[in-house]
Amino acid sequence: MRRGTLKAGEYQFVQPATLPSVYNRIVRGDVYTRTVTIPEGYNLFDIAQAVEDAQLGSKASFLAAASQDVSLIADLDPRAKSLEGYLFPDTYRFPRRLTPEQLLAAMVRRFRQNSASIGLDGDYHRVVTLASLVEKETPVAADRPLVASVLENRLAKEMPLMTDPTVIYAAMLENRYRGTIYQSDLKRDSAYNTYRHTGLPPGPICSPGTASLQAAMHPADSHFLYFVADPAAAGHSRFASTLQEHERNVTAYRQGLKDLQGAH
Repeated sequence: MRRGTLKAGEYQFVQPATLPSVYNRIVRGDVYTRTVTIPEGYNLFDIAQAVEDAQLGSKASFLAAASQDVSLIADLDPRAKSLEGYLFPDTYRFPRRLTPEQLLAAMVRRFRQNSASIGLDGDYHRVVTLASLVEKETPVAADRPLVASVLENRLAKEMPLMTDPTVIYAAMLENRYRGTIYQSDLKRDSAYNTYRHTGLPPGPICSPGTASLQAAMHPADSHFLYFVADPAAAGHSRFASTLQEHERNVTAYRQGLKDLQGAH
C-alpha cells in the first residue's frame, strides 16, 4: 500500500468499500461536504438560517461572527458595521467542521472575485448599498438599471427613497418583523427607514447579485422618479416621471391585483 498523509475531515461511504479505497480517499482528502445555496437578495438573517439548515453551525454564532468580522472588508468598506452585502450569492460546498469565520471568509472571497470581474471599484459602500435596494425591488434583470435610475434620480433631488425593503430590514434588525409592514413601521425613526430619512440607508440590506451590482454601477439614463409592480407582467415594473402618472400606474396595479384575485 502506498504511504501518504491522511487528511482529517468527515467522509461519507454510501456503500461498503475496501480498505485500500478507504485509505486512498482519506489520503486524497475527498471529504464529505455540505451544500449551502445563497440566493440573490438573501440578507444575513437568511444566510445564517441557510447555514444552520445545512448543519454547518448555529444561526446565532454565524450572525455574531458576521458583525465582529468586519476586518474582512475593512479595505473595501471602512464604514461597514457587519458583513451584510458582502457575502456573495452562490452555491457553496463546505466541510462540516469549518468555523463561522471560515465560512464568512469564503463568501467574502467570492464577492471580491466577482466584483473584480465586473470592474467594481471606488465607493464600494455606496454601490453595494444601492445594489442591495435594486436587488430587493425587482426580480427582473432587465428592469434593474431602470430601478437604479429611479433611486439615483430621487437621491439627486433629495427625495426620500421610500422603499419598503429598507423598512422591513429595520424591523428585522430589531427582531420585530411580523411578515408585513405596519403603519408603526413606517413611522419608526430607524436610520434604515427611507420614508423618514433622505439618502441611502446606512448600509446594504441584502447580498446583491451580479446584475444588481452592474445596475448600481451603470444606472439607465432616465427621468423616472417612481415605479410600481405591474401585475399583468410577471415581476416587471411600470415607471413614471410624474406623481400623476405614478398614481395612474398605482391604480392600474390595484385593479390588476383585483382581476388576478377574481380569476382564481
